[in-house]
Amino acid sequence: MIKVNIHKYSVSAMCRVLQVNRSTYYYEASKNRNESELESAIVDIFKASRNNYGTRKIKKELADRDIISSRRRIGRIMKQEGLVSSYTTAQFHPQKDTCNESKVENVVDRHFNEQSYRNVVVSDLTYVRVGMSWHYICVLVDLFNREIIGYSSGRRKTAALVKQAFMSVKENLGDINIFHTDRGNEFKNQMIDETLEVFDIQRSLSHKGCPYDNAVAEATFKIIKTEFVKNQTFASLYQLQLELADYVNWFNNRRIHSSLEYQTPVQYRMNTLKKVV
Repeated sequence: MIKVNIHKYSVSAMCRVLQVNRSTYYYEASKNRNESELESAIVDIFKASRNNYGTRKIKKELADRDIISSRRRIGRIMKQEGLVSSYTTAQFHPQKDTCNESKVENVVDRHFNEQSYRNVVVSDLTYVRVGMSWHYICVLVDLFNREIIGYSSGRRKTAALVKQAFMSVKENLGDINIFHTDRGNEFKNQMIDETLEVFDIQRSLSHKGCPYDNAVAEATFKIIKTEFVKNQTFASLYQLQLELADYVNWFNNRRIHSSLEYQTPVQYRMNTLKKVV
């Protein structure tokens, strides 16, 4: 009532008539204003994350804006505003292809963390709907900072698609020491072997039937399938290629990662390498 009539009467007079302390009125007004600012910030951060961030990452982004709020309060506001993260829906995982019976050993041996820059690059492929058919995406991920350094998309799940991903890498391929994948047959090809040999890159393969040996690549594709692929139907391969390039740019430069102390892959790379120098 006081707020509605504030243009007609003084706050002091209305508080006196209504027997309300002025301090109580100003406290409530300040509280409502702060809540409104918090709601606006949460909606802004959530939309900027492409509807992917949950309470933990939103809390970190709010802190970067000097706004302190609990995850419980953030969750309440998200529910109130109808903000539902993409991660609330379970994912479907396709069956594995026939196994590559190569004698190549698992050099990485699940040492995914504290890897140096370009020491180990992991890769995998996943499917995506384009029109009425399935196409495939391949990415190359540097274990140093989880950055997608190479990517490709095409109609078939082949070694040629993997080679295209290598060709998209902007830095010198000779900086890569180890290339690690699962035992999918798309990674068993003379074309891939020749590429690795030319740039003196050591091969590493997961153990047979053990997805945990390539856990970072699996986790990266879970993110891609949730944030980029889910509920999407691309009209053409060209559209997929354009939007994949845009997503990879966002993933590397804008998306914060909890495993990187809530930095983006590019931020982590620049900050860490600067310390080394």
